[in-house]
Amino acid sequence: MTISYISSTIILCKSIYQRWNFTSDICLVSRREYIDKKVMVMMRVEDIEFNEIKAEDIHSYQKFYGLRDNKTCDSVCIDSLIWKNYYNVRAGIVTKDDEEVGIIWLMDCEGVHFSAMPICATEHLRYCFDLSVEYFNKILKLPYRIHLADEEAVQELGLEENPDFLVREEEDLKDYIYEGDALRSLAGKALHKKRNHYNRFTKEYAGRYEYKQLECEERDQVFKMLARWRLTKGDEVEKHMDPEVIGIHEILKNCKVLNLKLSGVYVDNVLEAFTVGSFNKREDMVVIHIEKANRDISGLYQYINKTFLEHEFPDAKLVNREDDLGIEGLRKAKQSYMPIMYARKYFIEQKNCGESLCR
Repeated sequence: MTISYISSTIILCKSIYQRWNFTSDICLVSRREYIDKKVMVMMRVEDIEFNEIKAEDIHSYQKFYGLRDNKTCDSVCIDSLIWKNYYNVRAGIVTKDDEEVGIIWLMDCEGVHFSAMPICATEHLRYCFDLSVEYFNKILKLPYRIHLADEEAVQELGLEENPDFLVREEEDLKDYIYEGDALRSLAGKALHKKRNHYNRFTKEYAGRYEYKQLECEERDQVFKMLARWRLTKGDEVEKHMDPEVIGIHEILKNCKVLNLKLSGVYVDNVLEAFTVGSFNKREDMVVIHIEKANRDISGLYQYINKTFLEHEFPDAKLVNREDDLGIEGLRKAKQSYMPIMYARKYFIEQKNCGESLCR
């Protein structure tokens, strides 16, 4: 709202009140209300700049994370970096009243543009969401689409009740969430098989293994182990595997500037397993982004899973071990650790984007 508009309103107000023989006190009150009221400066979609996300710029984005409820793996920044090349991930910083309030996303895969749920405080979610929709409609001339929208945001925005949007759960992409104490202890009947595998490893390889928190300088050993792991998968692999390997290289090359934990297990002085995790303070939740191990060493996966949480996140209430991608073997493995809940994700698509909107 401009000053000229305020002045015009006051003049109009005065003329009305004088005509009806009212005092001008009400106009003075109105004038004070206009002047005292903070004028919101809205961002124009034409001014949004989307840039490739880079590890060295992550400090510019980090401040927007953890400002609202969100239990998905995307509630921390690491996954966006892992998949940034595969999905051509670009981020745009949104401003309101000339202050930075959040991030909106632009991605594409095989020529199809889509977005992700804005990263911001709850109070700014509607504003950022609407700007993102407008960008797709006005600049890209496309209906708005989101993949992996977190359930909390979908509910906050009331999208399931909004006739302008299609909302569909992406069942295969829900994250598995576990109780931290349960995975650190492996106590109880439900996890006794995991505990048995863990104990078998510690006994069979007693004196031959070492758990170690890895430094960034040791990433070459991780790369070598990852290359050996990749060779065991052969050529017929899930389509996500090679992009994931590329993404792992990306975050490990830049791990000094990222808020993550990296640990490994050596057997006979050879790195045979490693894992990467980060922490969502708001949810008191660890996110396990990567976990790779030599399957020929029985119990190694159970050992690094348990020990990593014990050493690096001893008090975390929840553990998010991400999704199963609809892969049956991965689903069975994640279910076997007895999740206590799921972080469900949704596909969102704008239904009514005809010429009147997308132009």
